[in-house]
Amino acid sequence: MGGFTGAPAPSWKLARRVVDPGRSCRSVDPSGLEPPGRAVLKIAVERLSDTPQTFSFEAGDGWLCEHMGVGPEDVARPVAPVQIGLKAHTMADDVYLEGALSGQLDAECSRCLARYRHALRDEFRLVLEPARDRTPADPESAERLARSGLCLGEELEAGWYRGGVIQLDGFFAEVISLALPVKPLCKEDCAGLCPRCGVNRNEESCECVNIEPSSPFAVLATLRNGSSG
Repeated sequence: MGGFTGAPAPSWKLARRVVDPGRSCRSVDPSGLEPPGRAVLKIAVERLSDTPQTFSFEAGDGWLCEHMGVGPEDVARPVAPVQIGLKAHTMADDVYLEGALSGQLDAECSRCLARYRHALRDEFRLVLEPARDRTPADPESAERLARSGLCLGEELEAGWYRGGVIQLDGFFAEVISLALPVKPLCKEDCAGLCPRCGVNRNEESCECVNIEPSSPFAVLATLRNGSSG
């Protein structure tokens, strides 16, 4: 696992609350040894080769809070650390990363408001080329390249790196964010709540009559019909 190291988190990462990410987020090493200090996912480029190496990473409550602002009050939140598997290798000066993440969310259905467990799965790939003397036009991207050694492209599948160590927390925060459901559903055919009495229609029925909302063009239709008469 020589490509990953633990180190203090950079100051540009903001947290919603004070936590101890070192206890809930860590690089997983076959030796069983925890990295010292607050865990930050880094990859040492000089330790990679053209032969893919496999790595794993856990993103727990502390990491999710610090790097993504995810907390107990969120509608969807992981019930266990998000597991990230990664293979990395080099081709000439370029760095190739690919892998997948998995986890389980305690989510609130956007239709019936019931809590349920949502499977979180996604795959990713990233190709990084050395920035050399290039500087991103966006000041924020330039700052991140200087601080973390990584600048992501708009499609999250390509970017630049600089230096011998690349910090991947920002990239994984983006990948996890895109994997989170925008409108969580306990099931595809969730009947939701009755808009009149509020009963959960997945569990019981009611005698309420559905009233279709009036079309915003109904008034225009009435005026048109009146003028034609």
